[in-house]
Amino acid sequence: MVDIPTRMTAIGIKSHGGPEMLVPEERPVPKPGIGEILVKIAAAGVNRPDVMQRKGNYPPPPGAPDIPGLEIAGEIVARGPTATRWQIGEKVMALVVGGGYAEYAVAHEGHALPVNGLTMVEAAAVPETFFTVWHNVFERGALKKGETLLVHGGTSGIGTTAIMLAKEFGARVITTAGSAEKCEACRKFGADVAINYKTEDFVAATKAATHDKGAELILDMVGGDYIARNYEAAAVEGRIVQIAFQGGPKAEVNFMRLMMKRLHHTGSTLRARAVADKGAIATAVTNNVLPLFAKGKAKPIIYKTFSLKDASKAHALMESSAHIGKIVLTV
Repeated sequence: MVDIPTRMTAIGIKSHGGPEMLVPEERPVPKPGIGEILVKIAAAGVNRPDVMQRKGNYPPPPGAPDIPGLEIAGEIVARGPTATRWQIGEKVMALVVGGGYAEYAVAHEGHALPVNGLTMVEAAAVPETFFTVWHNVFERGALKKGETLLVHGGTSGIGTTAIMLAKEFGARVITTAGSAEKCEACRKFGADVAINYKTEDFVAATKAATHDKGAELILDMVGGDYIARNYEAAAVEGRIVQIAFQGGPKAEVNFMRLMMKRLHHTGSTLRARAVADKGAIATAVTNNVLPLFAKGKAKPIIYKTFSLKDASKAHALMESSAHIGKIVLTV
């Protein structure tokens, strides 16, 4: 029998605002419900949606904890009713709907994966990022061997993951990044072409790199004026998958390009998806990505770790965009 305390330290959001609004608090340890597991957290990934939640732009879905944090790694210490997939004492990484910035969190048993030889810090950087990339690049975007993927934000957690997975599955990768150093990092991670968006026009550079054909798939987290430019950079019959709007959700776009090129523009979010949807993505990641970890062909790129109580420093780093890869909290 594992001794589970009744109280824990978690990071609360004092009020919407800057990183300083993240403060350690004492909270009750959550109890796992039907089909859920309770995980004693060793590490938790930091993601852009956490920053958006702190600012008040991404409220938790109904029933989700108000504690930020969407991906965790740790040890199972309790199981809820009907939860039989995992044993107490097993180490897992899991996608959670919230609550990751804490000493304990509840996850659905179908959204947990075996750690598979990764360190706890590496494992904590997997679920949100790899679930997002797998679903959007390979399921919604249907990336095929031999095609060209243009991924914006190549040194973000999403970007580094997209580069690695696309290359492993035989695609050519073009990416954008904001400095010569970041472009060099993208090439080190496997990108065939890295474009400094501050000094180059990514549309022209993409066309030049594809003999004027354009990219068959574009993964975009910027939005704003990138939307119209993506239509220009895309190949005929190209697909654009929208996963965020860091540059804003509104744009003036000539949709004639959509028609003339027969483009497909889709998008998705992950957090509010149904339990079964996320379970299906977890299964796909288990079958297609975990074997790459086991063979040493892919793993999360970790930039820096912070202790849980320093979550505000982690958010300040993320908002500076100075990082290359993932930022992780250790508990």
